Amino acid sequence: MTKEQIARLLEGVPSAIGVYYIYDKNDVLIYVGKSIDIRNRLLQHFRSTDFKERKIQGAAYRVRFELTGHELLALLYESDLIKKHQPFYNRAQRRTYYGFGLYLETNPSGYQVLQVEALDSEREELMTFSSHQEGKEQLFKIVETYQLCQKINRLQTYTRHCFQYMLKTCKGACIAQELPEDYNRRVQEFVASSELPLGEIFLEFLGRTPEEKGLVYLLDGQYKGFGYCHKRVRSEKKKREAILLKADNRDVRRILRRYFKCNPF
Repeated sequence: MTKEQIARLLEGVPSAIGVYYIYDKNDVLIYVGKSIDIRNRLLQHFRSTDFKERKIQGAAYRVRFELTGHELLALLYESDLIKKHQPFYNRAQRRTYYGFGLYLETNPSGYQVLQVEALDSEREELMTFSSHQEGKEQLFKIVETYQLCQKINRLQTYTRHCFQYMLKTCKGACIAQELPEDYNRRVQEFVASSELPLGEIFLEFLGRTPEEKGLVYLLDGQYKGFGYCHKRVRSEKKKREAILLKADNRDVRRILRRYFKCNPF
């Protein structure tokens, strides 16, 4: 793209947090994105030599943006927009396939087992993955972080103790040296960390203007939506009225889990 074309497309676009839309000459939405600096991100799109970006550059005719005030709101809004509009160049995001989940069960000896399996609509998974390998890699990290047993979680098939027991990072559940209730306590610590908090929760952030605040609403571990109200609003009733209801799905739960992991509630 020429400098003149880029300058025309970016006229009035701020260096601020939000979502942006790219349209073609027929005013068809071809791409939705989000950034903490919309102007800079669009510059990256229009200057890139990447094959996909060059295709976007060739089709781009008009851009539009919406400020969100905070990155979490931008992430949630982007996910919702992609699912709603299905833009052509968001194919990777709109077709994200989660075929595997992390499930919890209890073995005959009373130890709780974390297992990566194909998604089952009849069971509630703790986490979702796009591949079995991705799930196994995450499970290895969980086992290491919470000092769990690789053998119990079927990551190893040694006949006696697991290899981690030799390294003293497993407390011996694989050879019944650690009681199930002690072992399961650490499993439940992980489970609690992977769930969204219960109760009625309003996360509050800077809004799109100095007089406004952004809200993300969760109820009993379910994402309900987001919205904006005056920064002085304290009434939960008024906050609820400001919320735009959105779907709770695996993508937004991933976004929220990542947020809570970095910002413990």
